[in-house]
Amino acid sequence: MTDTKLATHVFPARLLEGYESFLGTRFPAEQQRFRSLAEKGQKPTIMLIGCCDSRVSPEVIFDAGPGEIFVVRNVANLVPPYRPNDDLHGTSAALEFAVMALRVQHVVVMGHASCGGIKSFVEGEADPYQRPLSPGDFIGKWMSLIEPAFRELPPQREHESQIDFADRLGQRAVIQSLANLRSFPCVQNLESRDRLHLHGAFFGVADGRLQVLDEASGQFEPVAEQSHQAVTQALRF
Repeated sequence: MTDTKLATHVFPARLLEGYESFLGTRFPAEQQRFRSLAEKGQKPTIMLIGCCDSRVSPEVIFDAGPGEIFVVRNVANLVPPYRPNDDLHGTSAALEFAVMALRVQHVVVMGHASCGGIKSFVEGEADPYQRPLSPGDFIGKWMSLIEPAFRELPPQREHESQIDFADRLGQRAVIQSLANLRSFPCVQNLESRDRLHLHGAFFGVADGRLQVLDEASGQFEPVAEQSHQAVTQALRF
């Protein structure tokens, strides 16, 4: 078996199909852009910290081309507080690189509805004997980052579903992650000099609605609402 046949046999067929489509459509159209990015390096102005959930690709949601957004994705789009020690800090390292090396001007933390990590955390709090996140080596400890947000959140309302409560917690977790971002000295320094701007956002997987955090009120407000309504109304027919 040749190397090519071996690679084709082992590599996921869906990715090979997608790559061939990319070669036939997008790559020829943007070849100059890819070449320029390779030669001159990347200069994105936006860093986005999102969830690794396969349903919420930032490049798809924001129709972004190569080199436009520096994306970091982890479980439940969480940002840990500044804690320099001998542990391995993937999200913190990416943040430091984006802010200090790339000099991005904006950092966006984007949560989303129906987040599996948030849902599992809520289920574990409701029934401590059935914690779905506890048995593993990493996920349970990682999701402990959400506990401060959970403690600050008003309790589940009488007629509120667990799904809606989880979405409320997901939004609160975005606010907590912004607070954690501000514990990084480099972020504090650049934000105080108006050279870095922090943003919170929340995306609805089912309805495609994007909400942006108003930090003054602590509320998430919909954006591009007229365009969203026009599209959703058209889709009903």
